[in-house]
Amino acid sequence: MNSTREATAEGRILIVEDDAALLLALSDRLEREGYRVDSATDGDQGAQMVADGNHDLVILDVMLPFKNGFEIAREARTDGLDVPILMLTARGEVTDRVVGLEFGADDYLTKPFEFIELLARIQALLRRAEFKSAKAGAHTIEYGDLRIDLRSAQAFRKDEPLALSSKEMQLLQYFIENAGVALTRDNLLGAVWGYDSSTNTRTVDVHVGRLRQKLEDEPNSPQLIITVRGLGYRLGQ
Repeated sequence: MNSTREATAEGRILIVEDDAALLLALSDRLEREGYRVDSATDGDQGAQMVADGNHDLVILDVMLPFKNGFEIAREARTDGLDVPILMLTARGEVTDRVVGLEFGADDYLTKPFEFIELLARIQALLRRAEFKSAKAGAHTIEYGDLRIDLRSAQAFRKDEPLALSSKEMQLLQYFIENAGVALTRDNLLGAVWGYDSSTNTRTVDVHVGRLRQKLEDEPNSPQLIITVRGLGYRLGQ
């Protein structure tokens, strides 16, 4: 099944999901947010619609008839498509998240989830895609008085250079690209460290602490990188 609905064009999203009730609920909620929504309920049709390249973001279930979400994501990346992919899975195992990320997914959500979290992930992925597109013609990214020169891989605050390690730089860039979005430690670990087997969520805390020492006027009372209790961190209020 395929459906296309007209709405205010904030972005065109493809949902590949075989649970009819969930598909309907997500489509209706996203349309109310102003997105245009297309849908498919099996892996074969979903793969073809992804390959058509007509969407700004793909929400992709893992368990699908005929072809699973991992295969669809892998084929998309093999074909050179860089559309953001958010995977939905009923599984909670870290190994499944790793497989999804290795096959080309940009983010994941484990069912059941709250719509508000899905919406935040969508907004973050679309924002990141805009940054990526802009970087082709721009050489800096900025947030407030923070600036990263992408050519020299140098970060500045108030035009003063910051002495950041490679991982600190990647972490800061990811925060800027997702400014205002609450990011879990798993999000940060996957994006910056790629779920390297030698790292864990404590590594994220350590690097955030180091960034705060270099960015914050008062590191013990941070105003830039905010702790979101029970979740992770957010850049900005």
